[in-house]
Parts: sequence; C-alpha cells; structure tokens
Amino acid sequence: AQNIIAAYLSGSRFFELKSVQIMDELEFPKPCILAEDEAYNTEWSTELPIMGAFEEYVKAWFALHVLQKELFNQSERRFMFNMSVGYDLKGIQSPKVDQFIEGLKDASETAIFKECLASLLENVDHFKNLDRAFVESISPTICTSITLSTMHGCPPAEIEAIIKYLLSVKKLHT
Repeated sequence: AQNIIAAYLSGSRFFELKSVQIMDELEFPKPCILAEDEAYNTEWSTELPIMGAFEEYVKAWFALHVLQKELFNQSERRFMFNMSVGYDLKGIQSPKVDQFIEGLKDASETAIFKECLASLLENVDHFKNLDRAFVESISPTICTSITLSTMHGCPPAEIEAIIKYLLSVKKLHT
C-alpha cells in the first residue's frame, strides 16, 4: 500500500497492480532486480501471497480516496487500478487467483474492505474534508480491467484461451 501511496503523491494516477499467480510463495534473492552488468528481474510476480497483496491493494484503494479528498477536496475518483495476472490459464482459473480477481471486481464482502470502511467511519472526524457520506460512497469495485502477463515463449493458443476467459467469463477489460 505504501508504494502506491508514494506513487500517488508523486503524481501517478494509473496503477498496474503487480502480477499475481498461483505460485505465490516462492523464495527469491533480494533485491529482485539485479543490475551488476545486465539488468534482469529475478522474481516471477508479487513478493506477497495473493491474499496479502489483495489486502494491500484494498488498503491503498481507501488511502488514495482519502488523500484525493483530503488534499485536493476532489470527490470524483481521478485514479485507476488495473490488476495483472499470469502465467497460464490453469493457474488463472485456480481458486486463489479467482478469489483475487473476484475480490478486486467487488470487494464489498471481504473482511479487509469492511475493516477499512469501519476504521474510516470511526475516524472521520479527524479529517478536514472527509465526511461519512464520502466514506460510504467509496466503491467496492476496485478493478474492471486486467493485464495478462505471460512468460517468453508462451504458445499463442494459450494466450488466446486466457484472453477469451478474461473477456467472456470474467467480464474484464483486457
């Protein structure tokens, strides 16, 4: 969440959330970007387990709404989150990746969304521009778009199958 907040405060308004995949507890050397001679990324996706990443994205969603209202007194959202998944159809269709996708499409029934909402409502009096109506209007629809991340050499038929799934089954702008 803190990286998204820092990016927002630096002027970013479009946030592609780091790719998630079924293998979400891999161990990688740090730093994950190695640039001694040639630069390359030594990890496949997020450094957090899928639902850990999900929780951070929901926290960031709320934080950006608060910052936008408190700092700029803007009620209409002027930023966008875009989810990213990989690396094959089987993994994308797995229960935990599906839970991530569905949660970002509608977070209203998730524990973290309810926790963030309750915390803000409890502390709304500490803000200058925030009020209950604004907090209650924060949409649980965090993402309606998605990016597909594949490995080099992924067969075209696999990419086509994933895209069809994301467009027609998941109903996401892809």
